[in-house]
Amino acid sequence: MALDRKSGFCESNSIFYSKRDPMVLPPPNQHLDVTTFISSQPHRGKTALVDAVTGRCLSFSELWLGVKRVAACLYSLGVRKRDVVIILSPNSILYPVVSLAVMSLGAVITTANPISTSGEIANQLHDSLPVLAFTTCQLVSKLAAAASASKLPVVLMDENNGVEAQAEGVKIVGSLELMMESEPSESRAKQRVNQDDTAALLYSSGTTGKSKGVMITHRNLIALVQTYRLRFGLEQRTVCTIPMCHVFSFGGFATSLIALGWTTMVLPKFEMSKLLSAVETHRPTHLTLVPPMVVAMVNGAKEINSKYDVSSLHTVVAGGAPLSREVIEKFVKNYPNVKVLQGYGLTETTAIVATMFTKEETERYGSSGLLSPNVEAKIVDPDTGRLLGVDQTGELWLRSPTVMKGYYKNEEATAETIDSEGWLKTGDLCYIDCEGFVFVVDRLKELIKCNGYQVAPAELEALLLAHPEIDDAAVIPIPDEKAGQYPMAYIVRKAGSNLSESEIMGFVAKQVSRYKKIRKVVFLGSIPKNPSGKILRRELKKLTTSKL
Repeated sequence: MALDRKSGFCESNSIFYSKRDPMVLPPPNQHLDVTTFISSQPHRGKTALVDAVTGRCLSFSELWLGVKRVAACLYSLGVRKRDVVIILSPNSILYPVVSLAVMSLGAVITTANPISTSGEIANQLHDSLPVLAFTTCQLVSKLAAAASASKLPVVLMDENNGVEAQAEGVKIVGSLELMMESEPSESRAKQRVNQDDTAALLYSSGTTGKSKGVMITHRNLIALVQTYRLRFGLEQRTVCTIPMCHVFSFGGFATSLIALGWTTMVLPKFEMSKLLSAVETHRPTHLTLVPPMVVAMVNGAKEINSKYDVSSLHTVVAGGAPLSREVIEKFVKNYPNVKVLQGYGLTETTAIVATMFTKEETERYGSSGLLSPNVEAKIVDPDTGRLLGVDQTGELWLRSPTVMKGYYKNEEATAETIDSEGWLKTGDLCYIDCEGFVFVVDRLKELIKCNGYQVAPAELEALLLAHPEIDDAAVIPIPDEKAGQYPMAYIVRKAGSNLSESEIMGFVAKQVSRYKKIRKVVFLGSIPKNPSGKILRRELKKLTTSKL
């Protein structure tokens, strides 16, 4: 095999191979669930999770006892292998307990975003058909509205303050705190879990507008743990402020870092002052941030350095969207003892597939790092299908032990995304340079990346077209320094309509999560389309650029 050691590129088959040391994985035919794998990993960590608001701690022994007890309670409630259990909650030290308990049974955890609307949650419930839900008192009414009259059984994750009255669409069947204190009342026959069984079902926005359930297997998560082991090592301290419903956070804080004996301080949501207070109080070594958070730390650097002691930090891990060279240089100038490790991944690849490990690698500005251990890549010409080489831009295809099993109940979409040889088509235009660094150039997919979340233009276009005074609509991204991108709309009004920009933005805002809101509206006589009727978004982006 004619392999270029410098780039990782093989001339004979046009595959780029990872330059990282390979990770060790259990034999594929071994019956093993990810919870058992994580709990068996040796480390000397003592405190697993700390509530950064209340100070409540869970030691590793308390964590694993809680997981065992919750799993026994779930079994007594009738949860079995392949059953889906949904969790709708802000970040919490109990989030990993629920997730690990569900997966230990061979059941499937699906995560819902607490800022989603009832309509968005209803779509997820309709698709995944969970047998049980975990949520908080504050969110139970939203879940009840989404569940409609189905009487979905619910376990409350916090104190029950008489919420039954406001929960007509659900049936309260238990308390997580009581589950964690209970002694198992019956022995249960543990079902054998295969590594290729689905462990988690995370929903990823599709360009069609319909959110798709990504089936992440036990083996996918085990491989992710081993990637984290090679990248970060054991027993560090970090703060979790990214939503655990997102693959970036779920794969790190709810699974991998627990295996490595890390201590994680958990914030329910991102607030800069509370994050910095947690850094000062708990002295973490690492922070995991999305680009808007990094930008906020750059813009507030003078005040931050004067008010807070952030000297414990030596690493910021940034993902969710690319960071510009300018932002990284400003960050390093203001926080000279902190290195910024960027990465690249998708929900469909169980997060990271290209990463930076060292300070030297961070100096390759604009890059997402080198291919992760055991990852293979191809660069494919999107028009001809021809395989390309070093420094040539095309669609990135990936093959890795972290690539998803497929889309839930959607064989057609799975076949379009993963070919017969296991290559996942990312939909991203990339190139790999002569030293093996991955650069993301543009998105073939049409998703808008807002504050680390994915927004499908087709979903917003469908909403806009439902308005009685809108004849046609197209949604594209508009750049924003803090958020990365925001959705903006080009609108064709119906004849005689005087519909205003504010009326359109308000119409959409009532129906979607805040990160999906339309932030700008431009009126046109017609939307540019190709002969088959597909919106020519590139033309609209050029038009937007000329107006900015």
